[in-house]
Amino acid sequence: MTYTYDDQNIFAKILRGEIPNTTVLDTDHSLAFRDLYPQAPNHVLVIPKGAYVSYDHFAAEATDAEIVDYTRAIGEVCRLEEVTLTAGDGFRLISNAGRDGVQEVPHLHVHILGGRDLGRMLAKA
Repeated sequence: MTYTYDDQNIFAKILRGEIPNTTVLDTDHSLAFRDLYPQAPNHVLVIPKGAYVSYDHFAAEATDAEIVDYTRAIGEVCRLEEVTLTAGDGFRLISNAGRDGVQEVPHLHVHILGGRDLGRMLAKA
């Protein structure tokens, strides 16, 4: 499969400093920032700094350093937001991919949501 990355997407523009953000964490390979339209008291997006469209693209092509950094960045954001199971009552981690996953921005990102009961993710079909 070929992944086509659009370097004009909003997250690419954030990474280039063209659009401001409220940074929560900035590492060598990842950036975490507050969602502009939060769906929970804690709502942070975590993106890799590399040009990856989806998690499967990232898993197939990212370096080991990028994968470790991104995974640890997600954990660190959960700790900073105090939503971990040891500091809070938990969180939801969401990553949408492609048309069926209703991905709005074609750059890999996860949403970390917490701070309240989030209910069921999907209704039964």
